[in-house]
Order: sequence, then C-alpha cells, then structure tokens
Amino acid sequence: MKKIAILISGRGSNLEAIVSAKPACEIAVVVSNRPDALGLKFAEKQNIPTEVVDHKNFSSREAFDKALLETLKKYEPDLIVLAGFMRILTEKFINAYPRKVVNIHPSLLPAFTGLDTHQRAIDAGVRLHGCTVHFVTPELDHGPIIAQAAVPVLQGDSAESLAARVLEEEHRIYPMAIQWICKAECSINGNTVSLMGAAKDRGLSFYKC
Repeated sequence: MKKIAILISGRGSNLEAIVSAKPACEIAVVVSNRPDALGLKFAEKQNIPTEVVDHKNFSSREAFDKALLETLKKYEPDLIVLAGFMRILTEKFINAYPRKVVNIHPSLLPAFTGLDTHQRAIDAGVRLHGCTVHFVTPELDHGPIIAQAAVPVLQGDSAESLAARVLEEEHRIYPMAIQWICKAECSINGNTVSLMGAAKDRGLSFYKC
C-alpha cells in the first residue's frame, strides 16, 4: 500500500475530504508550515501523525525546504499531496520527489495560474471556471493534468460565491485523483496523464454546469 504525506497551511478542508474518502493508501503524516493550522487538530483526531515545520523559523525558502525534506524522509512517502499548502516549493524539493508531488489549483489550468483566481475569472468574463489536479513541476501551477472540474460563472457572482462552488468540486475530484494514483490507474506520458481501469471510465465526468 502506498504511503502519502499531506501538506497543509490552514483549515484543511481538502485534507478532510481525502480522509473521508478512504483512499487505497496509508496517510503517513500531515505536515503544516503553520503551527496554528486547524487541519492539524483534525488529523490528530483521526490518529494521523502530524508535524510542524514553521516557515517563520527559516531565513530562506531553500532552508525551509531542506527541513521539510528531512521531516518527510522519516515517513518515506510514495506521494506528496499539497492540500492548501501556501508555500512555493523550490526546484530542489520537487526534484527530490519527481512526479510524486500533486496539487489542486482553483482554476482550469493553464488559465489563471497564481493567486486570486476567482476574482480574475470574474474580471475576465469567462463563463466557466473550476479546479485542476495536477502533478507539480518546478514551474508554478504547471505540470501534467490529472483531473479537472468545471462550474459556471453566474451573473452576480462574487469571488466568495464562486470560490465556494469551486471548493465543492475540489472536495470531489481530489480524493478521486489520489485514489487513481494509489491504485496505479494513471500514468504520465510526457506532459499528458493517461487513465486506466476505473479511472478511464470516469475520466470524462469532470464537467458540472
């Protein structure tokens, strides 16, 4: 059974969704860069080991990532899951776990990389917005796409109302994508993810309007 490490920074709503879905893997540890992250309390209640690597204790991203790598090494994870982890990881960290780091981003990549995606989608006048699960590469918010879900941008939407609708889809597709990886139902070919088995049958289901 594959072991995963989940990295968080805040309340951990995607963490809760993943745990509730009971994927075919062992959640070896939950790590936060903030000691006050509410997700840590949830993990502890689920008897999942937790660690804190406080980014404020380090003078550089490189020093923080080195400490994070040392912490993760104790648990020997097969997959690193970024679930609301609000730190940009260095290339050295990504290269330590090649094609073994996944993230969920609140937009339909490659559109709206970076922050403030919901307001930017509204300002751009797009009709569809959503979220993307992807493998992480050194280039921010890029990498092979595993799954996407779309929601409509409604007249009168605020960034908050749109974010809430997108978050529902995040909670749906992120646990599913992790399940596919843990069950070896997806593979990377260049910059494309191929789905197999049950994942292939559901690979076209990520459209909600």
